[in-house]
Amino acid sequence: MNEACFLYEDTFISLLNLILYLIKNNIKPGNIQNTTYTPNLLDNVITLKIEEKQDAIRTIIECMGPYAYRSIYYVFLSTIEQKELILYYFILNGIKYQEKVMYHRNLRCVQKTITIAKYVLHESHKYKGFLRFKELENHILYAEIEPVNDILYLVSNHFKKRLKNEYWIIKDVKRGILSIYDKKNDYLVSEDDFILKTTMLSKTEIEMEKLWKIFYNTIGIRERKNDRCRRNFMPKKYWKYMTEMDMEL
Repeated sequence: MNEACFLYEDTFISLLNLILYLIKNNIKPGNIQNTTYTPNLLDNVITLKIEEKQDAIRTIIECMGPYAYRSIYYVFLSTIEQKELILYYFILNGIKYQEKVMYHRNLRCVQKTITIAKYVLHESHKYKGFLRFKELENHILYAEIEPVNDILYLVSNHFKKRLKNEYWIIKDVKRGILSIYDKKNDYLVSEDDFILKTTMLSKTEIEMEKLWKIFYNTIGIRERKNDRCRRNFMPKKYWKYMTEMDMEL
């Protein structure tokens, strides 16, 4: 089975269980992909029937520490190619060096894991600041994002604490997934399984958007406008769903 391509269900737990199984059985994968992967004619594809144990997370934390575990999770959320193989070698070295693995930056897998994790975390922080909610007619707050990485859960977890007394929905337009919060819990659902009853804005929201645009344009100093500097702090890819940037797209 050496140098084969191993498939896993597209979940974090499934990937962790597969990697721990491969390490335990001293199997070196040539590739690791989720089940949506389309193999070529030369691929030796193997799907193992592995029991998905939830304690795989605890195993990683106890062995490598919470910091390393969070880095592993952030890499999983990324869209970087070969991220599964990077995590395989990172966890393999993590079992050897345990919590000290994060200090072994001479290892390529450690260096890549840290870099990718920071990239994912940075994008999630950007959306925490640039996300704009709109109030719908049914008084539910609604927002859309289109991130590079699969960060909807990270962003939702932030607003679950910040807007805990509101009903809100955040939609990842790129992946067709919605995070729905009901003042107690949040749920991730596919847009195919959820119908939003209204997409019309409330009258209050329409008035507030007008006032916000007036305020935004009023406080700006035309003579000191610097588009290049603004794009450095607020890249153009975030403008699409920002109320105050409608007129500048």
